[in-house]
Amino acid sequence: MDLQAFRQAGGSTPGGSTPGKNWRIVGDVNADLSRENTITTKAGTGVLVNQNDSKNNSSLLTTLEHGDLDLEFDYMMAKGSNSGVYLQGRYEIQLIDSWGLKTAKVGDNGSIYQRWDDNRPAGQQGYEGQAARQNASRAPGLWQHMRISFLAPRFDASGRKIENAKIIRAELNGVTIHENVTLTGPTRGPLKNNETARGPLLIQGDHGPVAFRNIRYVAFDKPRPELVDLTYAVYGGQFEKEPGTDSNPPEAKGPANGLTAGVARNSNNFLVRYDGTIRVKEAGSYTFNLNGSGGFTRLKIGDKIVIPWSNAGRRPAVQLNLPAGDQPVEILYSKLSARATPSISLSLQGEGLREFILGDNSFDGNGEGPILIDAPKTTILRSFMDVPNENGQGRRMRVTHAVSVGSPEQVHYTYDLDKGAIVQVWRGQFLDATPMWNNRGDGSSRPTGMVQRLGVPTLAIGKLASAQAPWSTDTTGSAFRPLGYALDDNDQPTFMYTAHGVSVEDAIRVLPNGEGVRRELTFKSPVDGLTARLAEGNTIESLSDDTYLIDGKAYYLRLNDGKGLKPTIRQMGNRQELIAPVKNNTLSYSILF
Repeated sequence: MDLQAFRQAGGSTPGGSTPGKNWRIVGDVNADLSRENTITTKAGTGVLVNQNDSKNNSSLLTTLEHGDLDLEFDYMMAKGSNSGVYLQGRYEIQLIDSWGLKTAKVGDNGSIYQRWDDNRPAGQQGYEGQAARQNASRAPGLWQHMRISFLAPRFDASGRKIENAKIIRAELNGVTIHENVTLTGPTRGPLKNNETARGPLLIQGDHGPVAFRNIRYVAFDKPRPELVDLTYAVYGGQFEKEPGTDSNPPEAKGPANGLTAGVARNSNNFLVRYDGTIRVKEAGSYTFNLNGSGGFTRLKIGDKIVIPWSNAGRRPAVQLNLPAGDQPVEILYSKLSARATPSISLSLQGEGLREFILGDNSFDGNGEGPILIDAPKTTILRSFMDVPNENGQGRRMRVTHAVSVGSPEQVHYTYDLDKGAIVQVWRGQFLDATPMWNNRGDGSSRPTGMVQRLGVPTLAIGKLASAQAPWSTDTTGSAFRPLGYALDDNDQPTFMYTAHGVSVEDAIRVLPNGEGVRRELTFKSPVDGLTARLAEGNTIESLSDDTYLIDGKAYYLRLNDGKGLKPTIRQMGNRQELIAPVKNNTLSYSILF
C-alpha cells in the first residue's frame, strides 16, 4: 500500500494534490482504550493512518474513479473517533467508535449517513439515511472489517438520472447491516452535491484518528444486458411438467415493463410466460440464474434452452457465451407451493459485470423465513453449535453440548459443557434456530451478531509436565466431570465441574455498557501445579501488566484484580498461548471486544 493511490480532497486532477500531512503509511498501529482520539504508530508499511490536528485535517480521494464497485477493507477506530468512506465521494458509510451501543442510529458505525438540506424546517434538515440493522462494532483499537457492494446511479443519453444509486449489501465484521438500500442523493458533506456515473472514493480525515489496511476493490465497468420488448401471458392451472406449445388460451396477457409475478391474478397454481429480447451490448461470458419461488422455471435464449425446466431452489447457475446484439428470449415460471410468496427474478453476472437482478427481489427459495430467537432477558438455549477448526479450513467442528446464553445488553456467549470452555462471544442479535427447528432440523443453532470465537474449545485448567508441554485438546487424564449449572436471581448460569481433583465454578457475566464479558473461575482447594490457559491465538501482545491484545488485535483480555498473577506468553507451534499458574481461590478476567 502506498499514497500514490490517493490524492488530497480538493485537488483538481488525480495527480494535482498530494495527500495531506495527516495521512501516512506505517507498519502497525495501536489505539488506547482509555485515551480519546489517540493512535500510536510503528514504522513500516501496510497500514494507512490518519492522525489529524487543527492544521492538518484533509480528507483523501482515490485516483480510482468508480461506478459499480465491491469494496472491502479493515479499519481501526481510536476511542471516540469519527470518520467515513464516501462512495463516489457522495454517499457516506459512517465509521465511528460505537462500542457498547445496544442499537445503531444513522450516525453510528456502519450506518448510511443522512442527507441534509438547510432549507428544511429546523430539526428536519437531516433526512433519509439508514441505520445499521444492528450494532456489530468492535472496541476501539481492534481491527474491524467492512464489505460493501455498491450500485452506481444510471443516466440516460441526455444525462437524466433513470436509476438511483444503491447499497446492494454491506457487512460489518461478518454481519449483514444493509441490503438493497436506495440512495436518492448525496449524503451530508459530499465531495460535490451532484450525482455522476463515476466518482472517486473519499476517506474522511477531519474528524478523528483512523487506520486502514487490506483495502481491496473490484470495479464493474461492463455494460449490462437488458430485457426489452417484453410481453407476458398468464395461464391458470397446476403446471408440474413443462408445458407444450398448445397450452390453453391465457387468462391475461399484454406488454410488460419488467419481470414480475405480480401479473398473475392468483397467488398459486399459475404459469406465466414472458417473451421478448435480450440486448447484449458487449459480447462475453455471462452467468444466469433464474429463480421462481415455490415452483419451476425455464429460460430459453434464441433456439437454446439455457436453463431447463426444473425446481428453481435446487439448481446451480449456468454460464453462456453471448455475442453482442439482440436475441429472442422466453421465460417460464410455474407457481405451485401455496406457502411461498410469488416471485420471479433473473440474475446475471460476468467478468466486469457484478451480479444484478431483473424482476422481483423477494425470492426466498421455499417461502420460509429464518427462526430467530431474541434475548429480551437472560435467555438460555441448549443446542449443537458448529464452529471453525483452528486454521479455519476443512469441516467445521461440532460442539454437541453447547449452552448459549443471551442477554438484554445484546452481548451473548456459548459455553461447552463437555470442556468447561467459552466457545465464542458475540454482540448484536442472539440466535438463528432455523437449522435446529426447521423441518426435521439438525439440532444446531448459530449466532446472528458479530462473533468473536475463542479458538478450539479446551478445558481452561490443566497440569503441565513442563513449561513447553502442549495443552491438552481434550479432557483425557483430567478426571473431568461436568456438574451442570446453577441459576442466580437473574437467571444467569454459573457452570460447575470437577477436574484435576479441584471443584470449579465458572461464572460469566456481561460487563457494564455491553463492552464484553467477565469470567470468574472459583476453585475449591486448588492443587499444586494447576495452570489456567487464558487465551490462544496467532499473536498475543502485552499492553500492560493486566491487558493483552489477542489474535492480531481481535479482542482484549484484561485481568481483574490479578493479585500478583504473572501470566506467560508462550509460543506453541505457529500460535501463542497466555497461561498463568493458579495460586488463589479465584481467577478473574474480562474479554473486551
